[in-house]
Amino acid sequence: MIVQRVVLNSRPGKNGNPVAENFRMEEVSLPDDINEGQVQVRTLYLSVDPYMRCRMNEDTGSDYLVPWQLSQVVDGGGIGIIEDSKHTSLTKGDVVTSFFWPWQTKAVLDGSILEKVDPQLVGGHLSYFLGAIGMPGLTSLIGIQEKGHITAGSNQTMVVSGAAGACGSLGGQIGRLLGCSRVVGICGTHEKCLLLTSELGFDAAINYKKGNVAEQLQESCPAGVDVYFDNVGGDISDTVISQMNQNSHIILCGQISQYNKDVPYPPPLPSAVEAIQKERNITRERFLVLNYKDKFEPGILQLSQWFKEGKLKIKETVINGLENMGGIESMTSCILSMCSTTELHPSLFFTLFSFFLISFMAMHMLDKHSTFELHARPMLFSFIIIYFCKIVLGVSLNIVIKFQSSS
Repeated sequence: MIVQRVVLNSRPGKNGNPVAENFRMEEVSLPDDINEGQVQVRTLYLSVDPYMRCRMNEDTGSDYLVPWQLSQVVDGGGIGIIEDSKHTSLTKGDVVTSFFWPWQTKAVLDGSILEKVDPQLVGGHLSYFLGAIGMPGLTSLIGIQEKGHITAGSNQTMVVSGAAGACGSLGGQIGRLLGCSRVVGICGTHEKCLLLTSELGFDAAINYKKGNVAEQLQESCPAGVDVYFDNVGGDISDTVISQMNQNSHIILCGQISQYNKDVPYPPPLPSAVEAIQKERNITRERFLVLNYKDKFEPGILQLSQWFKEGKLKIKETVINGLENMGGIESMTSCILSMCSTTELHPSLFFTLFSFFLISFMAMHMLDKHSTFELHARPMLFSFIIIYFCKIVLGVSLNIVIKFQSSS
């Protein structure tokens, strides 16, 4: 059986921006038979996350991230369906997920790396297992529980940077559910600000591209900041930290503004900001969700319950077919022109990191003659359609592009 896969073709360098040429598509043959303990899976969704930029380097700068190898298939979070099994606890038709899913249309995997999931937990929306009811959701929930020190009824104010991204949009909602009395988001467009306040329960939202962020933050957080859910680092975070209260807490979810730089994690703060942090006893500790695996199962159940009760909002926009894209052909050509007739293409990964535009992406792959869906959650910065076309395609947190591959 011939399958398609994406391999690492070259490295961008620690301080370089990834380009499409860092990846390449190729076809390989799957073995006709599988061994005991193995399964053959068909890929349904793949997750693309900011941490993957580190895996493009020969040295990831982290003891828990293994670098991708040149000319080898890249991997990450994925979900699929079992087509054949010689594993004792996995059978044909099971929906399974793994943090080490190869970027290929079909694969033979060791059943020990797979976890069976229940589609009913996400109401049949399997992509949610890679988003709100998956690693981004767990990262937000466990990060806030472990590092946010939220106490219901204590009138705490939470600020979220990258608030329209996968973790940020969930983090703000979870902060509210766990007891924050005020939640303020920072994002990059007026439309995203409206989404945060009108649909996701944020009390206020700041467009960092308009006006003075420090002044807007002071106006939105008159009692100061008690909990900061940090997704971006850099100047935005420096501004927030300078308005944090005594004994407040920073949740280090991500530092996307620093991922193309050769700096340690977490990146050091400017001396003046570091002085504020120490003087006010602000906690800023590394947080790795993989260290809390014992909390994954109850966390997934809690996220699923909130979702089913309508307390945790998950947004998707679905666009069916390129012919229905209207006046944004230039945007689609930027993303999809190199996709040709294939189901996945490394240009999607290049788009993610070269513009810092997407904090979560899931690619839905079927066979070569069927449909392909791209799910993307916008990050702090503008959508790529704004960057190239200067227009806004909706304001939802997930973009779904569905089109027919040619035969």
